[in-house]
Amino acid sequence: MEVSRTAVTAQSLNFSELVDRMKLDKKQEALVYSTVGVVVMLLILVAANGISSKAKMRIDLTADKLYTLSDGTRKVLAKLDTNVKVRLYATQGENAMPTGLQTHARRVEDLLKEFRQASKGKIIIEKLDPQPDSDAEESATLDGIQGQPVTLTEKLYLGLAVSSLEQKVAIPYLTPDRDKLLEYDIARAITQVTATSKSVVGVMTSLPMFGQPMNPMMMQMGQKGQSPWVFITELKNDFEVRQVEMTADTIDEGIKVLIVVHPKQITDGAQYAIDQFLLNGGKLIALLDPLSIVDSRSSGGNPMQRATQGGSTMEKLLKAWGLEFDANKVVADANYVTRINRGMGREEVVPTVLSMGADGITQGDVITSQIDNILLPFAGGFTGTPVSGLSQTVLLKTTTKSQLVEKFMAEMAGEQVMKDFNPSGKEISLALRLTGKFKTAFPDGKPGDATKKDDEKNGDKEQKPASGLKESKIESVVILVGDSDFIYDEFAGQVQEIFGQRLFMARNGNMGLAQNMADQAGGDVNLIQVRSRATVGRPFTVVKKMQAQAEDSYRVKIKQLETELSSAQQRLNELQQKKEGNQRFILSPEQQKEVANFRKREIEVKKELKNVRKQLKRDVDSLQNQLKWLNIAGMPVLVTVSGIFLASLKRKRTSAQ
Repeated sequence: MEVSRTAVTAQSLNFSELVDRMKLDKKQEALVYSTVGVVVMLLILVAANGISSKAKMRIDLTADKLYTLSDGTRKVLAKLDTNVKVRLYATQGENAMPTGLQTHARRVEDLLKEFRQASKGKIIIEKLDPQPDSDAEESATLDGIQGQPVTLTEKLYLGLAVSSLEQKVAIPYLTPDRDKLLEYDIARAITQVTATSKSVVGVMTSLPMFGQPMNPMMMQMGQKGQSPWVFITELKNDFEVRQVEMTADTIDEGIKVLIVVHPKQITDGAQYAIDQFLLNGGKLIALLDPLSIVDSRSSGGNPMQRATQGGSTMEKLLKAWGLEFDANKVVADANYVTRINRGMGREEVVPTVLSMGADGITQGDVITSQIDNILLPFAGGFTGTPVSGLSQTVLLKTTTKSQLVEKFMAEMAGEQVMKDFNPSGKEISLALRLTGKFKTAFPDGKPGDATKKDDEKNGDKEQKPASGLKESKIESVVILVGDSDFIYDEFAGQVQEIFGQRLFMARNGNMGLAQNMADQAGGDVNLIQVRSRATVGRPFTVVKKMQAQAEDSYRVKIKQLETELSSAQQRLNELQQKKEGNQRFILSPEQQKEVANFRKREIEVKKELKNVRKQLKRDVDSLQNQLKWLNIAGMPVLVTVSGIFLASLKRKRTSAQ
């Protein structure tokens, strides 16, 4: 019995040791599996990274897909029937470029590779490092890429040369300030070198848009000539531009698109020339203006003199089309006010300088698509209904909180306009397009026709038929804008001299809108989408609406106070007139009571105004803080919540097993 008990005990011990060994094997197995899993995951990540780097795949998380080629660019590339060579000149080396410029250079290179991929090999990229006294530096000079001096002996290169067959276009310096326009600049250069010919655009204007040459006398005084407007410079990149005199009685046959800018005191003969140009199939872009800032500067600082100057319109042509444009009134909009800092912490609200948001810009049209901010200083509005045969598309419009004001008041002070603001409750058209078959505005022929006058003087009953076309044979297009200053450099953006190169940086969609109009009329419409999205902004529209609503209440309070003040003053004057001459300077008990009541009410209204201001500031600050914290903490919170959710889900699955 003793032996058997000992055997059983030994067997029990052996079994326990076996169990312990089995447990140890399981731990080792888990460790091995974990190690293998980590190694496999690491290999997968390395492989995925290698594949993605070769394929150059990336995800564009920006709201407007600014780092993804637009459909317009892809259409430009799809039309290529020959190879286009792009030479990228970029100085290489560890300390050759500042850090910010190195990042921009990588962005340029990545974008060029996307162009090459989308073109299916039609875009050939050649990257060169123009070191001093090298063949690459000589090539850069021949291609029009000039090095920007960094020190007395060193130069920095970052430019592009695009060529196809015998055509070549150079972008001497790719400044980071035009980063949003980078895709457009490259796409336009490709379009220029592949185009067989340029459309001819005529510009008729009373403004110095083409610049003014240096006067020898002024040069001696250290003054320079005036450069052409950026709008003209940009037009010349895409079109053959010809200047048309304001007194012209005919338009050259080669001109396909005519741009009329602020036609102040335009003659009937010039309107007739435009009329016949349109009936012959030409396309017209007319920028009218009730109060041109550029033009009024010649009158000095006297608002009285500027306000008495006539605006610009084409009355006879507009009347024939069924439209009206009041050249003596300016549009004001309480929702599109511009806030101008006058210094010393003083901010002036100007409702006649329209800072327009996306809700006033027609987004369904190719001209205005993706443009969401426009600045129109002292613009006019169009009214009326187009005549039969013409269809109208409104491109820019005000809100219902708008009205027309005398331009004298608009020139004097924005605060006064806001104080007397009386919204019409109707939207006012600021820019529109007419399409269809136009009829002549001069059914009796050319104004001032000598033959016609002689026939009338001699009483000739068999007069010759009036000369000129009466109706267009094909459909044509007229684009009308109630402002001309919006394309002036100062209002459209900022011009900077960088390394001797004159560069334009857009502040809003003004320049893009004007170029889109020209492109739709006579250029490459594919460039419109590429250009438009480069000026996309994200204004705080909710904040602006809150400010407008609070200012409405504030304006009512002001008018109420002024009305009560006027009534009290009138009452005091009436009481004063009833008194005798020797008592004129003594207040009666009745007058004292009136004065006391008025002062009491004045204090109450001022308190209410103060509360309105405080509430406005409180609401705006609260909204801005919410947006700020949402931007700062939104993503970390989202990642944390996602992590907790995934951990909870994993725990549930583990417990279920």
